[in-house]
Amino acid sequence: MISDNCKIVISASRRTDIPAFYMDWFIKRIKIGYFETANPYNMAVRKIPASPLKVHTIIFWSKNFSVFLKEKFGEKLKKQGYNLFFNFTLNSESKILEPNIPPLEERINQLKEICLRFGSETVVWRFDPICFYKIENNKIKNNLNNFEYIAENVSKLKVKRCVTSFLDIYLKVKRRTEALQNFSFVEIPLQKKKEILIRMENYLFLKNISLFTCCEKDVLNIFPEVSRVKKNACVDADLLSNLYGKDLSFKKDAGQRVKAGCGCSISYDIGLYNMHPCFNNCLYCYANSA
Repeated sequence: MISDNCKIVISASRRTDIPAFYMDWFIKRIKIGYFETANPYNMAVRKIPASPLKVHTIIFWSKNFSVFLKEKFGEKLKKQGYNLFFNFTLNSESKILEPNIPPLEERINQLKEICLRFGSETVVWRFDPICFYKIENNKIKNNLNNFEYIAENVSKLKVKRCVTSFLDIYLKVKRRTEALQNFSFVEIPLQKKKEILIRMENYLFLKNISLFTCCEKDVLNIFPEVSRVKKNACVDADLLSNLYGKDLSFKKDAGQRVKAGCGCSISYDIGLYNMHPCFNNCLYCYANSA
């Protein structure tokens, strides 16, 4: 069991979509009082306390909060004394990249509901990842087509932060796409990435939304120091302490991609790849084992 004077942050989860598929399991573990999780590399098992006396914040990561909202899981957790935060990935509509995600308008309505129920200050909008890909006739496309429309709606809800990154073409992702006809992901040069981020930031600035990047150190290195595009911490102890108090650890998470520019504070991810397969089946996803 974790021994620390600070309360912990539970991440639910970078490894799968718990709000979409595993909230019944999550609530059962809350009632039991702890989570059992395993290191994905050495499979060492540890217990993560789940009592509101031990937990500073639960961060939910999802692309589909429909079940979470319908069953009022958030309200039930708040009533028990838990603080909640939401990393909501809301990308352009694409059945190629995200085949099992609800229609865009439905997802925007979910975001509206989360803001109404729990406050816009508890929500970060992730437009992530930005993907470039070739289809028939070697035509290069991307998933930026709905970005401004989504930003317009996010702005109306007073969400202040957008987080983005560019697709990392992992070996498993490359193998997955090799099985498809007339499709392949495309890596774009750093200068092109910089131009895209500048355009995004300029538009978001007009909407009173700040742009942050996730693990894009190489791109940020070619920006001037005065740039408004900043490095993100998807688990941000400063942000969480301003919302819910300072009794949490401000240590950086050495288990994340620090060399790539990850700024996250320490948290405990309770998702398990083998127990919690994600049925969103996003084509680009590093957590998708297929």
